[in-house]
Amino acid sequence: MATGLRQPNTDGRSLLERRGELRAIDASLARLCAPDDGVPRGRRGGVLAFTGSGGLGKTTLLGQVRARAAAQGCTILSARGGENEQELGFRVVRQLLQPSLAVLDGPARRSFLGSWYDILATALGLEASGATPAPDPAGVRDGLDWVMTQLVMCRAPVVVLLDDMHWADGESLGWLASFAPRTETLPLLLVVACRPEEPQSGTEALHVLVDGQSERPHELAPLSEAAVARIVRNQVGEGAEDRFCAECWAVTGGSPFEAVELALRLGQAGLRGTGDELAAMRDLASAVKGPGLLRRLRRLGSTTVRFAWAAAVLGTPAPPDLAAAVAVIGSEDAAAATERLRAARILAADRGGRGVEFVHPLIATAVYRDIPAGLRTGLHNAAAEIVGSAGLGPTAAARHLLEVPREGRPGAVACLREAGREYLRAGAPEAARRVLVRALQEPPPAEERAAILHELGMSTFLIDPAATVRHLREALAEPDVDPDLRASIAFRLAQALAHTDQVAEAAAVVEEEVRRAANPRVRLRMQADHFVWSAFRTDEPDPRARSRRLARLAAKLPGRGLEERYILGLRAWDALVRGEPRDTVLDRAEESLRGGLSWADENRGFEVPVSVALVFMYSDQPGRSEELFAQGIAECERKGWRGSHLALAHALFGYIRYRRGLLTEAETMVREGLRIADRVDGALPAQWFAVGILAQTLLARGRTADARRLVDEYHYSEVVPNAVIYPDPRTVHAELLLAEGRPEAAVRPLGEVGARLEERAWHNPAWCPWRLHLATALAPSDPDRAVRVAREAVALARDFGAASVIGQALRVEAEVTGGPVALGLYAEAVEFLEQSPAAYELARALVGHGAALSRSGRVQEAADRLYQGLERAVHCGAEKLAVRARAELSAAGLRPLPLRYGQTGTLTTRERTAAELTAQGDPVPVVAKELGLTEQGVRQVLSSVYRKLGTDSAGLPRALRNTPRPQD
Repeated sequence: MATGLRQPNTDGRSLLERRGELRAIDASLARLCAPDDGVPRGRRGGVLAFTGSGGLGKTTLLGQVRARAAAQGCTILSARGGENEQELGFRVVRQLLQPSLAVLDGPARRSFLGSWYDILATALGLEASGATPAPDPAGVRDGLDWVMTQLVMCRAPVVVLLDDMHWADGESLGWLASFAPRTETLPLLLVVACRPEEPQSGTEALHVLVDGQSERPHELAPLSEAAVARIVRNQVGEGAEDRFCAECWAVTGGSPFEAVELALRLGQAGLRGTGDELAAMRDLASAVKGPGLLRRLRRLGSTTVRFAWAAAVLGTPAPPDLAAAVAVIGSEDAAAATERLRAARILAADRGGRGVEFVHPLIATAVYRDIPAGLRTGLHNAAAEIVGSAGLGPTAAARHLLEVPREGRPGAVACLREAGREYLRAGAPEAARRVLVRALQEPPPAEERAAILHELGMSTFLIDPAATVRHLREALAEPDVDPDLRASIAFRLAQALAHTDQVAEAAAVVEEEVRRAANPRVRLRMQADHFVWSAFRTDEPDPRARSRRLARLAAKLPGRGLEERYILGLRAWDALVRGEPRDTVLDRAEESLRGGLSWADENRGFEVPVSVALVFMYSDQPGRSEELFAQGIAECERKGWRGSHLALAHALFGYIRYRRGLLTEAETMVREGLRIADRVDGALPAQWFAVGILAQTLLARGRTADARRLVDEYHYSEVVPNAVIYPDPRTVHAELLLAEGRPEAAVRPLGEVGARLEERAWHNPAWCPWRLHLATALAPSDPDRAVRVAREAVALARDFGAASVIGQALRVEAEVTGGPVALGLYAEAVEFLEQSPAAYELARALVGHGAALSRSGRVQEAADRLYQGLERAVHCGAEKLAVRARAELSAAGLRPLPLRYGQTGTLTTRERTAAELTAQGDPVPVVAKELGLTEQGVRQVLSSVYRKLGTDSAGLPRALRNTPRPQD
């Protein structure tokens, strides 16, 4: 099956001096189409590239690929770049994929694309439904990856022919370059042809596509004198003289296209290739291209010339009726002009009603550039109106408006703005930027200027945040801006400033808008934004006063409107980091969620919804956090936000798993977040989050060297952001220093972190455990101070009230205290941690307690703790902790026992019963009597419940409602 553009073939004869290229074609097709012979080894494709100047036969080679692939039963898709169509975002993608989608009716097409339909509809030129989201480029690329992969698997083996890729649009080139490595593991062969000397857009992506693959591109050389002689003699006869043929080679430069065209004209003129015909041969050669070609065109008449010009302006293949309309000639004249141009080998022969095409892009370029400048402008102007009236869409019309003078026409501005919106819906922000810049240059009516600047700022947000800042500051300076529009401008400006690490400036922008706002709703929204950026800047001048204002405002709000819920969510976060009682924190968080908080509201941002979700993690209800994160990630994916938003979401989801002690899963998720961040421009904050979380996870797993390599690779220890990042980068680096046995190097940075956080009254050790690490760092050199610092942390943890951080702090106090006193502290730490979902911290406390008991000669008690700690360490994926537990068992003369239970997230019948009794308020003695267990047995059963459900006792009722009953 073959779909897409047909590749012109300049000659039906066998190719000369292209044996190496033909062997490469055959070898690639052999790999692609090799039979499995009953062995499921799978077919493999790759990228095959041909490069060379215009006229060297790249298109003809693609024609050979087409013929040979079709003979072997391959599905063929094809597309071609156009010199004057590079501004049309996703033009090449549409050529590739639209024919395959066009054979499906509407419902079948929707069924095939599934959840990707609304994300990809605009990029693919399909009819969108309702309010189509504005996906980010990463989301569109992921969707195109999926579509192409599905098509390949349905129609394998597949050959994709990509001609003139030096003229492809940047959006299509970017996707093709990112997708190309996948062809190595798919039954898909990409065959690319381009001129390396003149890439116009997407230069880097073209380089990756052509030069960045496993097989080097094939550079085409001009034909030798002997090859040109063979082409000439094929047309004029074997009697052509060597001197004549040598001169033909000299005037054509060995270009296959020019040699074939010249030979055809020699045959038509009846020349026989003698020395006295050299002058006539040179006259015919001059008509193949350049001035001679243009003189030949003019001899066909003015009507034919106008038709050729119109086709060149529209780009090929050009619909004949539109070309006639642009040329201002009738249909009969257009048909006659077409025939004359085909007879003169300027236009190619009819290819089944696909429109008029030039024989070769070199001819199209020569014709276009020959149009007088003023007339070319007029033709583009006419083309914009005609294309728009023909229903081909605003982007097709806007392409022509980019070529006409600025005349202040409202219709042109409206078309360019609509094209900008369509490009944003297509995930093509660079294309949107081009047309919106042009709309400003028209210029627009004064009352539209702020709105266009806002749209322009939206288009550059992901590709040039600094430009977004400039555009939106200019928009705010416009007079009489609509209040709602002004609020949106201020929000996006603050977001752009924050994403470029200018958080103080972001806070200042919205603070000014709070003072200006007359509408109470707009003012409350600006207050919420001001609280957001103030809370997340590291240099906030008076954070305590801001916390007091936030608390007073939140206390007055019922939480009915979205702005009010944002305020309540911010209040929950602020109460968390300050270390206020956990119940207060959770109450505010639940209030903020009662009407819903969208993660994908373009005018709100997702900082507050993410913060609210993390409140539950820090408050010993990570299962609730995961539920909110799963909903938020799904919302982002539905909208096509698969760049920095998704990177941060995956990293923080991994952080939740880390806090639960699911270290293997945490590492996988955080690495995925880091992978996404690495491929997205401007995702530096997401990288910082991901690197810190991954480093902590690796340290928990005992892979200190891996953590060091990660930190060094990303220069993480040098990170001093102006925005709040968590886990705190300097605290994570200090944790790494401790793991490397360098406690003295960790003391100073931890002290500086503490001073900064204390100034802000951010006391909660659950949010930043700097005191715990400082106590550990001080223990070798200043044990008394270490104990004091650890006790301060324990007191603050008790003030907050989450069992996990209380247990963690007690464990550290036990470690730095030592001696008999430590035994009681360890026991209390275990008791608290058994009431939490923090499995890794419980394993650490159990192993530490077991080791201390062993050193006190209480071997039997030590054995129980060490066995439990070993079991939990293994299930957490904490390899180094498991090694320590085994070593402690061996030192006590004990052997590790087989693991007593498998790692599963499903509650047993006994666990479900214990959980339900606890959820309804029954104390441990009552539960023990009901189950026939000891009280310690009940505590261990409940500890397993908390670990599996990701909650403590306070969150049990909700968690149980969402958990299926075990099957008996």
